[in-house]
Amino acid sequence: MTDPHHRPGEPMTERDPDADARRLAARSLAADDPTGWFEHLYAESATGDAIVPWDSRTPHVLLAEWTAGRGPGGGRALVVGAGLGDDAEHVAALGHATVAFDVSASAVRLARERFPDSPVDYVTADLLDPPADWRHAFDLVVEIMTVQALPEELHARATESVAGFVRPGGTLLVIASGREDGGPVGAPPWPLTASEIAAFATGGLTAERIEDLRDGGRHRWRATFRRPR
Repeated sequence: MTDPHHRPGEPMTERDPDADARRLAARSLAADDPTGWFEHLYAESATGDAIVPWDSRTPHVLLAEWTAGRGPGGGRALVVGAGLGDDAEHVAALGHATVAFDVSASAVRLARERFPDSPVDYVTADLLDPPADWRHAFDLVVEIMTVQALPEELHARATESVAGFVRPGGTLLVIASGREDGGPVGAPPWPLTASEIAAFATGGLTAERIEDLRDGGRHRWRATFRRPR
């Protein structure tokens, strides 16, 4: 989750930026609805009643770094859990025909409103039950801190779904917060362990590079995987 934290269209605040996400996630989890809190969070952010803690209004820095040394893009790209669209707009600007999805219809609506002339196809979809025609359909898949926003018991299922989007010859980029195996876990997010990052090499994907990034007290992963042609 990235800084600065603020509500869409509003100035920064001294409120705890993660408080609303924790509150709404706890309520959804208590109702056995592990993904419903995303819709509540984005809907409340639109009325000024909640803060989306990862709304930085810029593409994720580790995504920007990863793309900086690469040439113009091409082919189809999919951005997982696209939120308010900054990462998707960055990917599209590189030349990819980009689909960006979120389980929250409010997030999709807000992204379309923010970028009314965008070439990105913003759609509402569920990572745990994605459209069948997305399987093996994308040259580049970008997953940034979506799997970790789900309870640990759903990580394996979500990981398999993400990996399944990559077509032969395609690339998967995963960016996530990290923790040690067996380490303490907050809620949410549920940062990924080394074994959980390695698990994206499933269904025929192979790990190309896994970066274990440590900066002060922050632990993050940036990993790329490829599906052979």
